[in-house]
Amino acid sequence: MNAPNEMPLRFEPAAARREWGDAPTSRAPGWVYTDPEVYREELERFFYRGHWAYVGLECEVPGPGDFKRTSIGERSVILVRGKDGALNVVENRCAHRGVAFCRERRGTVKDFTCPYHQWNYDLEGKLVGLPFRRGVKRRTEAGVEVQGGMPEDFKLEDHGLTRLKVAARGGAVFASFDAEVEPLEDYLGPAILPWFDRCFDGRPLTLLGINRQRIPANWKLMQENIKDPYHPGLLHTWFVTFGLWRADQTSRMVMDAQHRHAAMISTRNAGGGGDVTQGVTSFRDQMSLQDDRVLDVVPEAWWNGPSVVMQTIFPSLIVQQQVNSLSTRQIIPAGPGAFDFVWTHFGFADDDAAMTRRRLRQANLFGPAGYVSADDGEVIEFVQRAFAANDGARTLSELDGREAKDTPHMVTETLIRGMYGYWRGVMGV
Repeated sequence: MNAPNEMPLRFEPAAARREWGDAPTSRAPGWVYTDPEVYREELERFFYRGHWAYVGLECEVPGPGDFKRTSIGERSVILVRGKDGALNVVENRCAHRGVAFCRERRGTVKDFTCPYHQWNYDLEGKLVGLPFRRGVKRRTEAGVEVQGGMPEDFKLEDHGLTRLKVAARGGAVFASFDAEVEPLEDYLGPAILPWFDRCFDGRPLTLLGINRQRIPANWKLMQENIKDPYHPGLLHTWFVTFGLWRADQTSRMVMDAQHRHAAMISTRNAGGGGDVTQGVTSFRDQMSLQDDRVLDVVPEAWWNGPSVVMQTIFPSLIVQQQVNSLSTRQIIPAGPGAFDFVWTHFGFADDDAAMTRRRLRQANLFGPAGYVSADDGEVIEFVQRAFAANDGARTLSELDGREAKDTPHMVTETLIRGMYGYWRGVMGV
């Protein structure tokens, strides 16, 4: 394990040669969201080297041949269940001419065949056949001759798909292009691992639904958003009015030793007016629900107290437990100014019908058109627009000081400062 202030990866300064200057880490310059060269460096250093990326849930590929197409950074990959039940992740790029051969988002197959030249791969990514490997026989006046074919030293085993390192824990699946990446348990670290295991405790999961959106903002802004306990009780009418997330709740903020991952932990209170709602324009004292089943919250034994735990697993995953609603949120960069955001809502296989219905109802708070989450997508788009116009301006994340540390409250921006401390160390900025 790395010491608390030691960065696990060290590189020369970013190719863009951008300078942070004398400003503290709590004041990020706008170019971290807009610069194309910085973005390309991020893909290499955070998505393709030294880090684990979330690729899906085991329940999305329950049987042999079941697959899901997704992405790590900008590289298309396939999560597929092998004939032996093992989980495989391969790059969606034919070893012959580089075709992204898989076009469906999910399905069931016996093998994979590239449409361009019919190269055929098994579920582990091994090349098992290709047309005209030994040429084509043709009759001539001189007899039968062989035309074309691969060189004599061509071996199938040398030309399979790129296979990624895979780790699964509690039903969640991660992959890495880096064969030397540290074990997943070490990557999550002892401060975050218990919160991860609290949600993914080994019980079989069941898939409830998937939705996705493209948000016109830099990928880090969504990591920031879920590391920011300051805004939910101010921006989100639902949270502050109905007591789902407010500054007067029992809460704490926890980070791993490198400050890349975090958990925001809170316990719901009764809501209503109070000191924290004075002057808060999003608070609606007279708001009521036409159908109060949307907030039919039933405490579950595995919560062990907290009603909300939001985890940010850097760089690509958010794990959400908001009362009875459970989901993963996958971040897939699509250029410096956009990312795809994929929501996978799930429950447990032993949930009864009433709990499943409850999870689905509460999921309406979240997702692209969620009563809460639609606010986040819109507001970080506004941030991106502002910095695209002036990338020399800076953010300010100094609520509760300038250092990064765990806190026993949510009136803080410590998790954002921690993330950018880690970001600067890995990027050499």
